[in-house]
Amino acid sequence: MNTVKKAFCRTFQTAFYVAQPVLPYREPEILDQVTQIAPLLQKKRIGSVLLVTDRFLHDSGITAELEESLAQSGIRCTVYDGTNPNPTVINVEEALVMYRENKCEGLIAFGGGSSMDCAKAVGARAAYPWCTLEQLKGNLRVLLPIPTLIAIPTTAGTGSEVTVTAVITDSEKHHKYTMNSFSLIPDAAVLDPAVTYTLPPHLTATTGMDALTHAVEAYIGGSTSRETRQKALEATRLVFRNIETACKCPTDRQARANMLRAAYLAGIAFSKSYVGYVHAVAHSLCGQYNTPHGLANSVLLPIVLEEYGVAIHHQLHNLAIMAGAASKSDTHAVAAGKFIKAIRDMNRRLGIPETLTGIREEDIPAMAKHADKEANPLYPVSVLMNAAELEKFYYKVADWNN
Repeated sequence: MNTVKKAFCRTFQTAFYVAQPVLPYREPEILDQVTQIAPLLQKKRIGSVLLVTDRFLHDSGITAELEESLAQSGIRCTVYDGTNPNPTVINVEEALVMYRENKCEGLIAFGGGSSMDCAKAVGARAAYPWCTLEQLKGNLRVLLPIPTLIAIPTTAGTGSEVTVTAVITDSEKHHKYTMNSFSLIPDAAVLDPAVTYTLPPHLTATTGMDALTHAVEAYIGGSTSRETRQKALEATRLVFRNIETACKCPTDRQARANMLRAAYLAGIAFSKSYVGYVHAVAHSLCGQYNTPHGLANSVLLPIVLEEYGVAIHHQLHNLAIMAGAASKSDTHAVAAGKFIKAIRDMNRRLGIPETLTGIREEDIPAMAKHADKEANPLYPVSVLMNAAELEKFYYKVADWNN
């Protein structure tokens, strides 16, 4: 990256860092069970809601308890269950039609990050009916309040139940829209381990590693605070101690609860301190090939950390200690190496591959440009890279180049 662009990026990041204490961050009200939602809606005088979920969750009956609870409380519930694993503009517009036709007054997102992102985008479109999603993408574009939004995460990974972010795929342009606005933070989040029990082991693994990626990228960036560092460290500790148990013993309530807690803490950390090039590159892969977000992050994380090199050795030393991978007596370089190895080893034990299939070499320049545009100047990464420099990551994760 040239000197002028570097200076612009660092100035932009410094401005956001200085403004952080006065920005309107907030945390959602935490509920323990889905049956607590109806009384909250009654308190807010909301009589009709749109439940945004996916077909698997709806057809398997996991949402039934919530729907019955709402019905018993006299609250009308319309269900949109067409959310894709990477929610699309089409998903959002379909759900928005149902929201309007049924005169809904609030939104409930039930599922993984996809359902929560879709619901957030529906809320943004409801607040800005004259705008397209493309016009609402970027930072601080959704300033008006969106309808009341309650998030019920069935995965412990995205942290979307507490974040300012929604990511929507434009399937025609093969690109992901990232929206970052404070009004997108849900009003309430239900952290109930029971709704995560049916999550398959491979999704438990990749979404859990997504939470770890949030924590790590928030911790190693240049916009951290004491609060975000503490939350990122605790999230890292919780992931390393619980993710394998959650995968092997899906109904282990304590492990599931700890993973939900890790995702929540990491979500707060990266909302305030941002992520980095792992996410930027992962988003471009998801937009181009519909690669699952957690899988892309899992594979990319150790590769990007290695590329940052000595610039993050001190931070990785602290993370390694929390992960139980290194001791205080290790040098920063040794501890950093141990931490990266610990991530690779855990990926392997969880059945996560070291590479990704389907990457086409001719697509790499365009994806790198998308990653560059997303990350720079916003993400306060330790080592700045332009599009040409980011191309190396696609080659390193491509299965045909390994």
